[in-house]
Amino acid sequence: MSTRSFMDLALKQAEIAISLGEVPIGCVIAHDGRVIASAGNRTLTDLDPTAHAEMIAIREAAKTLGSERLIDCDLYVTLEPCTMCASAISFARIRRLYYGASDPKGGAVDNGVRFFASATCHHVPEVYPSVGENEAATLLKDFFKARR
Repeated sequence: MSTRSFMDLALKQAEIAISLGEVPIGCVIAHDGRVIASAGNRTLTDLDPTAHAEMIAIREAAKTLGSERLIDCDLYVTLEPCTMCASAISFARIRRLYYGASDPKGGAVDNGVRFFASATCHHVPEVYPSVGENEAATLLKDFFKARR
């Protein structure tokens, strides 16, 4: 599958999150060219502030592979990860991070604390921003516009 195909699957997870009343963020983790984990945000559904799409997908991928190290895995997410998720991506040793929309307010990769540039970051994935950016940004804008 192509990078864009994996991001399209992450966008589908974001749409599922919308149907649950969640902020539309979706994530897919791939290993050896196949999806091993996917999730959308579930913070409201699970009453869990850590139930971000990335966190759920990382937990699922670790169980699938039987390891807390996701060394040969690539993570696709529709929004730039926050500090918590960037840290989990680092601890999991994710190989590549692809994200859609930039998040100037809450992002921690190319915005905010820039976690991967921090001296306390032990592993830095390859980062590819703006994959499916327009679709991801539109989902978020439409979601929040409807809430106002």
